[in-house]
Parts: sequence; C-alpha cells; structure tokens
Amino acid sequence: MSVEVMPGLSLREEDLRVTYILASGPGGQNVNKVATAAQLRFDVSGSAVLSERIRTRLLEIAGSRATRDGEIVLTGRRFRTQLRNREDVIERLAEMIREAAHRQAYRVPTRPGKGARQRRLDGKAHRAGIIRNRRIRLDD
Repeated sequence: MSVEVMPGLSLREEDLRVTYILASGPGGQNVNKVATAAQLRFDVSGSAVLSERIRTRLLEIAGSRATRDGEIVLTGRRFRTQLRNREDVIERLAEMIREAAHRQAYRVPTRPGKGARQRRLDGKAHRAGIIRNRRIRLDD
C-alpha cells in the first residue's frame, strides 16, 4: 500500500514509521490511559522515491522537525483517535513534500510596453498639476 502525494509521486507505507504516544489535550480521562497521539518518522535521506532536489528542499522546509540524520519527525495530537492523528501527520508530510516539489516559475525580465510608459507619464503629469494648483498665487 502507498500514500499518494501527488501525480507521479507516492510514498511506500513501509517508509513511514508511525508510533503512538500519550497525548495532552482533548480526550477526558482517556488521556492518561490511551496513547492517541501519532508520531511519524520519515527518513528523507534514505528515500528512493524523492529526487535530490526535493530531498534538500524538504529538509529545508522541515527546519527543527528534521534530525541530523535526515529524518523528519512529525507529531499529531489534534484529534482524539489514533486513526485521525495518523491521517493528520501523513497529510502534513504529504503537504510538505508537495511544497518541496513545487518549482518556482522563472520570470523572464521584460521592459515596460509603450502603453505602460505613457500611463506612467500621464500619472506624473496629473500629480504635477494637482501640486501646481496648491501653490499660493500672488497676482494682486
């Protein structure tokens, strides 16, 4: 079984290690007895499905959630059940990978067109007229 991150990129379920720990927050008296918080560990540096560019960018995005060994650790404790917390951390990891895989569009520098230059000059002339009308006239 695999986790679909985006078209053409899926993570194998074996690459994701999910353990459960005691959680604070909602859960009533169960909070002290049942380990509902999910902790996901994903070895970025050992992943065969990610390209080198995505790996580097993913560790950059992860920040303090990445270990020195190139592993990302995410903890989910927003929900009361193990299943929902597990789905939450997997979705958060998938979102991080999507962000890392996104390429910024390369902007080709262009010069302003004739119309844009004319609008700029018209705006400057308009402002100059407004300022000119504010002057005190000493005709008399």
